[in-house]
Amino acid sequence: QVQLVESGGGLVQAGASLRLSCAASGRTFNNYVMGWFRQAPGKERAFVATISGRGLRNNYVDSVKGRFTISRDNAKNTVYLQMNNLKPEDTAVYYCAASAREWVGGTSRRDDFDYWGQGTQVSVFS
Repeated sequence: QVQLVESGGGLVQAGASLRLSCAASGRTFNNYVMGWFRQAPGKERAFVATISGRGLRNNYVDSVKGRFTISRDNAKNTVYLQMNNLKPEDTAVYYCAASAREWVGGTSRRDDFDYWGQGTQVSVFS
């Protein structure tokens, strides 16, 4: 079992930056592919980014490439999402997720992730 707790959300103006953190329980954190998803009001939960177990590979949805960076610190059992140049369309609840599957091209499928956090709200106003 892996428990995930997100933090770092908030209300910011367009163009600002936020860094989300996700702290994971357990002693085998580096065995998990980690991902960030987001869910805007009235929409389905959607893929944002994912990172391999050792942090050497990553994958992003096109809309955040060049603005968001996913990283992880396995010594701290934590994965991060640095979000720069935020836009109103980034407004959503952001969820951290963990997958026990092997890295295969950086999956973006929700069904490939086994554990989820409770989410943290990010709101961006223009």
